[in-house]
Amino acid sequence: LLLGPVPTPAVAYLTRAQRASLGVVISASHNPFEDNGIKFFSAEGSKLPDEWEIAVEAALQEPPAWVDSAALGKTRRLDDAAGRYIEFCKSTFPSHLSLRGLKIVVDAAHGAAYQIAPKVFHELGADVVAIGCAPDGLNINQGVGATHPQALVDAVKLHRADVGIALDGDADRLQIVDASGRLFNGDELLYLMVAERLDWGLAVPGAVGTLMTNMAVEVALQRRGVQFERAKVGDRYVLEVLADRGWLLGGEGSGHLLVLDKQTTGDGLVSALQVLQACVRSQQSLAQRLEGLQLFPQTLLNVRLAPGVDWTTHAGLQQAQAAAQAELAGQGRVLIRPSGTEPVLRIMVESPKASQSAALAQRMAKALEA
Repeated sequence: LLLGPVPTPAVAYLTRAQRASLGVVISASHNPFEDNGIKFFSAEGSKLPDEWEIAVEAALQEPPAWVDSAALGKTRRLDDAAGRYIEFCKSTFPSHLSLRGLKIVVDAAHGAAYQIAPKVFHELGADVVAIGCAPDGLNINQGVGATHPQALVDAVKLHRADVGIALDGDADRLQIVDASGRLFNGDELLYLMVAERLDWGLAVPGAVGTLMTNMAVEVALQRRGVQFERAKVGDRYVLEVLADRGWLLGGEGSGHLLVLDKQTTGDGLVSALQVLQACVRSQQSLAQRLEGLQLFPQTLLNVRLAPGVDWTTHAGLQQAQAAAQAELAGQGRVLIRPSGTEPVLRIMVESPKASQSAALAQRMAKALEA
């Protein structure tokens, strides 16, 4: 079945809805057009585990195996794949609510949702201003979309919109801006989705973030009786922990959000509708809904490692890290992890005071460089 061009989460949904054995997406995601990769979805619409993808990559290095053309099977285009996905997205928004009276700027990053995203919000009643909806095959994610939110901020102010929603090229992540131009990241939106359910008396036993999720989210959720766990960075790892614990809500600061009773994978449009639902139902703005959450200032330093340096046994770094944790006394957080692509160590410190976060991070960086 051929679907495209459609967003990545549309493939996840339609793989499941059409009872297909596998879903395959060719996408640059949030990257430039030349960085196309392949994503796979199981018959249930979930991303396949690392082991499966490693096996596929290994197979690609082998000489190709040829089969007779008669054994290749047939392909056909699924009628109105985009329309089916639009109806699915709308079905996740309560039928008794409407977006009437809201002016929404929608930025599709010149990507796969360039036709779908404006229609979803328009058909739910919103006055839609579309930007980043003119793809030419080369301009995906160029200066627009979730990875370049300034374009959204400017458009919201220019058009005096109530809210702005930016997707990335394959529409599996989002960023949201309010009428003042304030940007809300995935950490804040995850907290909002949990709080919305709690406010309406629904049980939320736990939620999942990543190693990089702001500590303020963890503290705020625990105050409301919600357990919080951290997964490795990457939405697939958030999904694994959610599945293991039987929970429904998780996400990353980058805007990958998981709402597993609505969709099997990260979906920018479904997540945006969950956020808008919270605002419409309460008749409050995003800022008002998030008054109880104040993110901790975060300092992130990238320190280049000298050849031969083992940071895991570096005595100076270990001493500086222990001193930082003692000074924070449980009121902040230290995270040290290597880059996966270059000889760089990432040192992150969070605390209620920006000056403290910066000072502690600098001390650890200097200890490593000494």
